[in-house]
Amino acid sequence: MAKPVKILWVDDEIDLLKPYFIFLQSKGYELLTVSNGTDALQVIENQYIDIVILDENMPGLSGLEVLSEVKKIKPHLPIIMMTKSEEENIMDSAIGSNISDYLIKPVKPNQLLLALKKIVEKNQLVTEKSRTEYLTEFNKLSQRISLAYTLDDWKQIYKDIVYFEDLFEQINEQNLSETLQSQHKEANIQFGKFIKQNYIGWFKQQIERPLMSANLLQKKFFPIAQQHPKIALLLIDNLRYDHWLAISRHLIKWYNIETDLYVSILPTATSYARNAMFSGLMPSEIEKIFPDIWLNDDEEGLKNKFEEELFKKQCSRLGVKDQYFFKKIISNNDGKIFSSDLPNILQKYQKLVVVYNFIDILSHSQIESKTLRELSDSDSAYKSIVNSWFEHSPLLEIIQKLRESDYTLFVTTDHGSIRIYNPIKVIGERNITSNLRYKQGRNMNYPSKDVFEIKDPSQVYLPKSTVASTYIFALNQDFFVYPNHYNYYVNMYQKTYQHGGVSLDEMLIPYALLVPKL
Repeated sequence: MAKPVKILWVDDEIDLLKPYFIFLQSKGYELLTVSNGTDALQVIENQYIDIVILDENMPGLSGLEVLSEVKKIKPHLPIIMMTKSEEENIMDSAIGSNISDYLIKPVKPNQLLLALKKIVEKNQLVTEKSRTEYLTEFNKLSQRISLAYTLDDWKQIYKDIVYFEDLFEQINEQNLSETLQSQHKEANIQFGKFIKQNYIGWFKQQIERPLMSANLLQKKFFPIAQQHPKIALLLIDNLRYDHWLAISRHLIKWYNIETDLYVSILPTATSYARNAMFSGLMPSEIEKIFPDIWLNDDEEGLKNKFEEELFKKQCSRLGVKDQYFFKKIISNNDGKIFSSDLPNILQKYQKLVVVYNFIDILSHSQIESKTLRELSDSDSAYKSIVNSWFEHSPLLEIIQKLRESDYTLFVTTDHGSIRIYNPIKVIGERNITSNLRYKQGRNMNYPSKDVFEIKDPSQVYLPKSTVASTYIFALNQDFFVYPNHYNYYVNMYQKTYQHGGVSLDEMLIPYALLVPKL
């Protein structure tokens, strides 16, 4: 039998409250009563109490004074404050002290019971509701995964999976989380089949291409920028949809936020997807029009060196006359310097583009750091690291300064990532590219059923290192490994987060409009 919840009720008119005590005892609560703040503090110091009900207006120590002292002794002890006063400053002081609830006398018994239930049974009630809701949706979701026919179907499936993953994390529902992980895995398997059947067709003239890397700015950002005199395009590299939902919670106090998903092109890698976004062109088009800018995978040099130039060329091609300040941030120190300079920059520019590299660096760092890999041993843990970074990063400070200057934000990313588990052997010539989630080359030998093959890269506007080059993309949680030193490389890369291939987590990525709240 569960131990009854013990309530300490502190009120100088305690003798008048017996009807409440009888009511609460009938609901299974155990009550202790004292008539002043001094006695209340002694009880709290010497006994285990689950909840305190505290009168605000008492002789001697006032309710607010008792509240302050209780928070020093037991900062997480739930407190319900009751008062006859409706003065706003008293409410502000109480709420500012992190009370659990605030009730205005006269209080009805059921009103008090509801306040107690919100404290005592909230997690249990939410867990039960979530379990019921998920079990109801489970079979429907499984059926939707097997029958998904359109990209919109897959977007909604992915949104629903991420919603339940986040919910189960909050209520620590381990069993359902494991079931949902299996469902997420099955969704990625079926999504891989969907991409194999439809991706090439998206680039044929008779089929309308969805919102993808190369048309995101033209179709979404520039029309919005025309409506907002002050706007910043913020690209956070390698930002998954679930990561964005986590960090966006820090911004809802400042912004009204609308989020949707678009499709990263293949390969879901920075040098392809981000260059396509800033140029408004597919990779082979960049190579053809700007041969001095494009570098293939097998060529030496920085492959994202000309993002600002590509962005300006897209602006020119589309007739965009606005002047944009363009900044790429690749270290924490860069972020601090930019944050310090931002007030001066905002005096000169009303439109900005900021590329913030961190999450991509974090994912690559797992390869060298065993500790970091252990800390991010699940999607939930990895998201927690990203969220913690954002909460203490110069980026949050930058966004806050933009809000103070009334800037609208358009936040997006170039691709997502997925945790890889299953090695697939690829044999070929020495010039095959080294990427884990995709490869380009000729005469490659691989299990064709386990990959997405593009034998004619020109069909999807991909450049070729050689005339006979083809591309292969890893599906689900697979990754490519050469037979030479096979076990060494499997141990090095397995269970790290990578990108470049085909999965919901890499390809369906967020873009969001953040409009300042008044």
